[in-house]
Amino acid sequence: MARGLVAPDMDHPNGTPGHNHNNLSVLQQHCAFFDQDDNGIVYPWETYAGLRQMGFNIIASLVLAIFINVGVSYPTLPASFFSSPPKYRDDIYREHNKSDFSGIASEFENVFSKHARTYPDKLTLRELWNMTEANRDAFDLFGWLASKMEWGTLYVLARDQDGFLSKEAIRRSYDGSLFEYCAKMQRGAEDKMK
Repeated sequence: MARGLVAPDMDHPNGTPGHNHNNLSVLQQHCAFFDQDDNGIVYPWETYAGLRQMGFNIIASLVLAIFINVGVSYPTLPASFFSSPPKYRDDIYREHNKSDFSGIASEFENVFSKHARTYPDKLTLRELWNMTEANRDAFDLFGWLASKMEWGTLYVLARDQDGFLSKEAIRRSYDGSLFEYCAKMQRGAEDKMK
């Protein structure tokens, strides 16, 4: 399980330097940022709060929080619990989008070897679009839309000034350290405004 606790790539075989995984899988770490009260359940208002902390506006945060929690919550619910929309961090592994890749290191590296045409370690918006099209499952309309939304949101959040999404930003989105970094930068910008 030790390798499942880090988001490695060729340049970071031990994952994000200085990032504490708290014995959570990479997918659980991805969700943990949004679990504001650390109770293992991510409610829509916690997702909304996390998106706002990262710098998304009110409308985008509201729409994304609803879409994410409604779309992801059902597979993570305990068998006897039929209401939505909380998602359970510890059971997030149940939610798998067939139209997206699983995030394992070999597949992660393949994304760049297959789709990064401009730079070997960065993706343009067009390259992201082509990647989601290539990974599309023909009978998974929701997964296809979710994949477009996830990657589009990541692009808006982490693209550089030249419009590229770096390999490092994508890798750090898996273990949630990107979200923590963006929230810290947002707090810093707000502090400078005061």
